[in-house]
Amino acid sequence: MKAEGSVFKYGDNVDTDVIIPARYLNIQDMKELASHCMEDIDKEFVEKVNDGDIIVANRNFGCGSSREHAPIAIKTAGVSCVIAETFARIFYRNAINIGLPIIECPEAAQDIEAGDRVEVDFDSGMIYDRTKGTEYKGQPFPEFMQKIIEAEGLVNYINQN
Repeated sequence: MKAEGSVFKYGDNVDTDVIIPARYLNIQDMKELASHCMEDIDKEFVEKVNDGDIIVANRNFGCGSSREHAPIAIKTAGVSCVIAETFARIFYRNAINIGLPIIECPEAAQDIEAGDRVEVDFDSGMIYDRTKGTEYKGQPFPEFMQKIIEAEGLVNYINQN
């Protein structure tokens, strides 16, 4: 399993209220929810993001409340992967549960810049910055997590098995 796209870069402590502001939590339509993704930190994000693009952030990405709306909004906006130095634990679990690939790699999170073209190989955990010609070894997903992501989330995985 792989992801490839252009990078949107953010710093430390990007919380779930910034990923999807609380004022939109009553929206039931996922596409409409995604249309507000990141708007309080990056007003142009939803206009510029393309299917397959990648978010790279520093420490503690997804901190704050435990709502699943945050990874759902990111995934529905078209993001194929989030790379961060570290993730808030509840965000990490919610992302896997809804089938959003995420990978921790401090070196990649520090070195990769906005606009870089990046490829991620989830089987090996390798991250390739095609713009700079650099590569990083991230933490690969265990096989059972890869199966959940391939199934587009935990509920689909359970229903298929």
